[in-house]
Amino acid sequence: MFKKILIANRGEIACRVIKTARRMGIATVAVYSDADRDALHVEMADEAVHIGPAPAAESYLIAEKIIAACKETGAEAVHPGYGFLSERASFCEALEAEGITFIGPKPKAIRAMGDKIESKKFANAANVSTVPGFLGIIEDVAHAERIAGEIGYPVMIKASAGGGGKGMRIAWSEAEVRDGFDRARSEAKSSFGDDRVFIEKYIVDPRHIEIQVLADAHGTALYLGERECSIQRRNQKVVEEAPSPFLDEATRRAMGEQSVALAKAVDYQSAGTVEFIVDRDRNFYFLEMNTRLQVEHPVTELVTGIDLVEQMIRVAAGEKLALAQADIKLNGWAVESRLYAEDPYRNFLPSIGRLTRYRPPAEGSNGAAVVRNDTGVYEGAEISMYYDPMVAKLCTWAPTRLQAIDAMSDALDGFVVDGIEHNVPFLAALMRHPRWREGRLSTGFIAEEYPDGFAPMEPDAEQAAILARIALSAHLVDAERRAHHLDRLRPGSVQRKDWAVKIGDAYHTLATGDAVVSDWRPGDAVWHGTVAGVDVTAQLRPFPNGMRIDWQGLSVRSRVFTPRLAELDALMPVKLPPDTSKMLLCPMPGLVVSIAVSEGQEVKAGETLAVVEAMKMENVLRAERDLTVGSIHAKPGESLAVDAVIMEFA
Repeated sequence: MFKKILIANRGEIACRVIKTARRMGIATVAVYSDADRDALHVEMADEAVHIGPAPAAESYLIAEKIIAACKETGAEAVHPGYGFLSERASFCEALEAEGITFIGPKPKAIRAMGDKIESKKFANAANVSTVPGFLGIIEDVAHAERIAGEIGYPVMIKASAGGGGKGMRIAWSEAEVRDGFDRARSEAKSSFGDDRVFIEKYIVDPRHIEIQVLADAHGTALYLGERECSIQRRNQKVVEEAPSPFLDEATRRAMGEQSVALAKAVDYQSAGTVEFIVDRDRNFYFLEMNTRLQVEHPVTELVTGIDLVEQMIRVAAGEKLALAQADIKLNGWAVESRLYAEDPYRNFLPSIGRLTRYRPPAEGSNGAAVVRNDTGVYEGAEISMYYDPMVAKLCTWAPTRLQAIDAMSDALDGFVVDGIEHNVPFLAALMRHPRWREGRLSTGFIAEEYPDGFAPMEPDAEQAAILARIALSAHLVDAERRAHHLDRLRPGSVQRKDWAVKIGDAYHTLATGDAVVSDWRPGDAVWHGTVAGVDVTAQLRPFPNGMRIDWQGLSVRSRVFTPRLAELDALMPVKLPPDTSKMLLCPMPGLVVSIAVSEGQEVKAGETLAVVEAMKMENVLRAERDLTVGSIHAKPGESLAVDAVIMEFA
């Protein structure tokens, strides 16, 4: 077994690998860029080596720097995590040439399966069912339009070396092919250094279901069940679960056996994932094989009890798998939510900044459920514009699917993150969504259920009653504290019995201590308790004369009044927000890639105004109506803050 390994990655996956290596008694080496000098993975590792500037192309993507770090520290093997160099055969070969072990598959398998175009050709030759498409090199936009027309709309444009939803576009018309082809190539070049794309038929209402495989160098290959990854936004997975609520045992076995056959055909060694799309009739089509550890691997670990990182290390060290297919049992249900630094109320645009408060829910058993949080940040850490916006992967396990979902809902309600915008409100709302809870999923779920984006929600009558009681409970506790400090001879003297609690714009009349039990104290970010016998976890944040309450995706402002003050408050004028309808504001901190218009130009609704890049994703800003461009305040290459004015309209 190895004595020391280097993790050629950063963030939560580097921390995840370090945890297993530490448990196995293996020393670890972290690498870091300028932006990650104070990162959690650097602190956790036994040693750390600086490898360059913040941009990944100048640090984490340079194989020579990783090899030099191995030589400097005496690391015998490299775990690549996912992304970066994890699926580059040339990196694997360079390590082997230096006598360093790559903790992953051999170059042959990486080449055969790591490239999406070549993997589809290989799968076709092996009689694996694949989606209809064109697997050759697409020369230009005209060629792309011709291919899309022959396949039939809608089509999917995908980066050959892609992953994580980058370099991927759905096109429903020639116009969308023209725009999508250029955007996909640009993103592919930026993210992977390879601008090749291919086109395939887009299956309407598909499910994205993948099979986890594990194989050693001694001829054993296994499948460890499936993961349902259909909840996606912009082709980026958001929520995953294991097993799938859709598959029956026969389909699961067929997909698993086909995945194992494909792995054996390329002499696969290590953990890997075979991805499929599955239609309404449970017909499944091979998409690609990811020759690395997947982001969503924890849900498989939770339902199988198998540490995939440990197995990868043991296989790389030449050990035989100590498992047989009959040993693989799926126990209970697991759900993973990806917590991203993004603003769900601004179409999920990236957010950067410092985590002024970061308090994840406690890990471990919680009644019948288990909570796990894979993260690479800490309170005070900075979310950088240079890397993927993932903050954490929150996972829950329980005996049944609904129990796992309810545990996730409760854990999200108690996940405190301040200093950046984040998608916890969306994830929390999703856990309560009837269609999600029923398992009626497709990759179009988010687009279908939130066609206009995720907007702030209003509480229904039942939710408002619970929120009002929480607000009053917190107010009374704070009033007790104030009374104690103002008059130490009469602590706890809150005499009033009737109150008016304002939730949003509505007033609720309540009595003191109305059916609420909690040990919350002023200053606590999380409120735990029962309201009319119902267990509730919410977050409280004070503001002048009131409290903001976040619960189940709701975010409401509350104020507690005497009945007379409530009457007067209702007469107060409402302050209106400033009019920005004649401005194009930068929706997130980012880099201006291009300005597509000029001053005085008349623009039609839907036409591109500018492109802004943030966290490796290009965001196209389009005109919402017909307009005339007035003045332009930004230029390509300029870094802008959120809400910076890009241009004004006449």
